[in-house]
Amino acid sequence: MPRQLFSEIELAEVNNAVLLAEEMVCNYYKMSANQWLRHRYDVKTQAELADEEIVSGPYAQIVRYAGRRQGSSLGSLTFDFYKICLQDEAILKTICKNPEVAAFPFLLYLIVHELIHIVRFAKFYQQFNAPAAERQKEEDTVHDITRTILRSHDIAGMPEVLAVCFGQAQVTDSIC
Repeated sequence: MPRQLFSEIELAEVNNAVLLAEEMVCNYYKMSANQWLRHRYDVKTQAELADEEIVSGPYAQIVRYAGRRQGSSLGSLTFDFYKICLQDEAILKTICKNPEVAAFPFLLYLIVHELIHIVRFAKFYQQFNAPAAERQKEEDTVHDITRTILRSHDIAGMPEVLAVCFGQAQVTDSIC
């Protein structure tokens, strides 16, 4: 059975959400553009993911790869490269089942959340491969920071997204 993927319109919303999310997270952490560019990551939608990057359940996952400059064989030049793997089908299913949730603010929420994780990994606030108990505590911390960032901006549809993600509304899927 073929998976449901983002349409061209939804892909444009993903791109716009990434741009705004980068700005918001950069401003929250008071990072210069130069500091921000050091965080090597990419955002990919399901159509661009390898089979092992597609998961059932969450809206997104971060996969860490060891990056290396082209032509370099020295291990000392290895760097962390993060890929935010958006799971189109899970996102679209939740938007469909919760008509009060608009695509753009929901995507913005998800991408801000994942970018906060990447900044926290890069600044060594959290280990990427932390034990389960630490990961849950980190999720709670990242959820709190995400809410703080998003509530400080007037974004149409965001109150509904926050209500869905934080249980203040009756929701079919609430695994934000």
